[in-house]
Amino acid sequence: MKKCLAGLILIFSFVTNIRGQNSNICLLKVTPVFGSTNLTLGKQYFFHNQKDSVAFEMVKYYISGIQLLLNSEIVWKDTSGFYLLDAENEKSYSIPLKIPENLIFNEINFLSGIDSTTNVSGAFGGDLDPTNGMYWTWQNGYINGKFEGKSNLCKSMDSSFELHLGGYQFPYNALQSVQLKLTSKKIIEVHLELEHFINNIDIAEKHHIMSPSNEAVLMSKAFSNSFKIAQ
Repeated sequence: MKKCLAGLILIFSFVTNIRGQNSNICLLKVTPVFGSTNLTLGKQYFFHNQKDSVAFEMVKYYISGIQLLLNSEIVWKDTSGFYLLDAENEKSYSIPLKIPENLIFNEINFLSGIDSTTNVSGAFGGDLDPTNGMYWTWQNGYINGKFEGKSNLCKSMDSSFELHLGGYQFPYNALQSVQLKLTSKKIIEVHLELEHFINNIDIAEKHHIMSPSNEAVLMSKAFSNSFKIAQ
């Protein structure tokens, strides 16, 4: 009996090692940029032919549900969950994906935010811990993205904007899906193009969003469309 048990343990260890050898790490790196440069919090960026400016003081957002696809067919799904990317912590930009060796794929898909099932399940730990400042209440759930700063476009008293985007209940479900074609497979480099984001929202009038709303949904769409494969 002991010999049989020892043999089973040996076989299990061998299979586990083989499986480990057949996996590979693909690095997903998502970097916020403004124009052609990586984002620096607090730095003033000029755009619209130098007529307007913006300085971001906070950029925090969730991505989740990462999938790799081959010609629009899913070939791999991430099971690790949810990732909070924070411009104050460049290490958060890099997400290692443990995929099968020799996996063939040419697209990536992920969600910009937190799904409704997770929202109705209450608060969690790790990147979903409410102490990260990305949770409203049990009723409104998680904040998918926070963007704060100042711009001369804003008509607020101090030219500031606070955009806290989220919502998971109809008609204000702000969750968005992002799908991108890939040019590299060992390192997937994605840019969050914040100039594109600013140019596709109206912060002159809509500069203070702190709860689920139609404006939050529209801005979430503009945000999700600002993810681009780095060239």
